[in-house]
Amino acid sequence: MALMKTTFKPGRKIRLGRIDPRADSGLDKKAALDRAARDREVISELAYRLYAEGKRALLIVLQGMDTSGKDGVIRHVVGAVNPQSCTVCPFKQPTAEELAHDFLWRIHRQAPRLGHVAIFNRSHYEEVLVVRVHKLAPEKVWRGRYEIINQFEQSLRDAGVTILKFFLHISKAEQKERLVSRLADPDKRWKFSKFDLAERALWDDYQEAYEDALTRCNTDIAPWHVIPADRKWHRDLLIGSIIRKTLEKMNPQFPPPPPGIEKLKVT
Repeated sequence: MALMKTTFKPGRKIRLGRIDPRADSGLDKKAALDRAARDREVISELAYRLYAEGKRALLIVLQGMDTSGKDGVIRHVVGAVNPQSCTVCPFKQPTAEELAHDFLWRIHRQAPRLGHVAIFNRSHYEEVLVVRVHKLAPEKVWRGRYEIINQFEQSLRDAGVTILKFFLHISKAEQKERLVSRLADPDKRWKFSKFDLAERALWDDYQEAYEDALTRCNTDIAPWHVIPADRKWHRDLLIGSIIRKTLEKMNPQFPPPPPGIEKLKVT
């Protein structure tokens, strides 16, 4: 069965209220888990070939509201990639040094080297999300960043980096359930912060900011994938399937052996 479509035509307004966060592509959980496991095996092999080839790179951007599952995707989907060729970059509140540079400085430093996969847990999009919602910069500043981001992603693409951008679309009701679960489980309380509640109070503002970011930075070279995230197993299946198809399209190849190696003998 074909999975649901997750991309939108560039220039079209993306309206999150029209996308069901509980969608499941008509699959049951067991079938989805089996399919996702097969995808992980292929991802592991193709990422290894990408590393051996050393000519291109893959950047995976994960954005979403608190509890939408960014960490879960890293563990259950991208965890199949050899750690030697994979980097996870969590972008939290900027340091004093980072704030002293342009807003892309800390992002560009973490771009994947050729042959590698980089996962951004949050990203440069925080500069048109958190900055906008909390009014950390004038509107004229953050509005100008959409086009700067598009140019930045084009420059990465020109340098051989394929970009996959995933927005994990969770419902407000599901977020409440997950926050309550964190409070109730002693093993999960470390993940809870009072700031999560403050951010939740700004839900509508964030939804508006996300819609603008998804719409204005949805390009042919770096399209956004809106991933229904209420059902974790379906979220992971969709993302794994997209990563697998992307790597298959890239079709990395092992480099040829050194000349004359067939004449060598191990004694």
